[in-house]
Amino acid sequence: MSDLKNNPSVALRQTKLAPVVVMNRNEPDAVILSFEQSQLFSTAGTRAALATALFRDGGLSLARSAKLANMSLSAFITHVSRFSIAVVEQLPEEYLSDMQTLDRWLAQAA
Repeated sequence: MSDLKNNPSVALRQTKLAPVVVMNRNEPDAVILSFEQSQLFSTAGTRAALATALFRDGGLSLARSAKLANMSLSAFITHVSRFSIAVVEQLPEEYLSDMQTLDRWLAQAA
């Protein structure tokens, strides 16, 4: 595939027909696969595992990861929590501020 940098949409369309090999200085560098055409992603659990890894490593948002895994957002949150993957990242001072706000709110509600 030539001109990937200039026109990536052509490469993406071509993946519908067959895998696309990306060359770097006349050496194979990567392969682009179509999710719909590849048998790899139809195996049970493969999409969920890929989505989990991409979310854990910060490559995809929570919502996009759930979509990739073919799960509802709540099901994906439950799924990643089984692996002790945090859904919300907070700094310690943000956590303390939130807890103080909750304490004030609970005191007012009582």
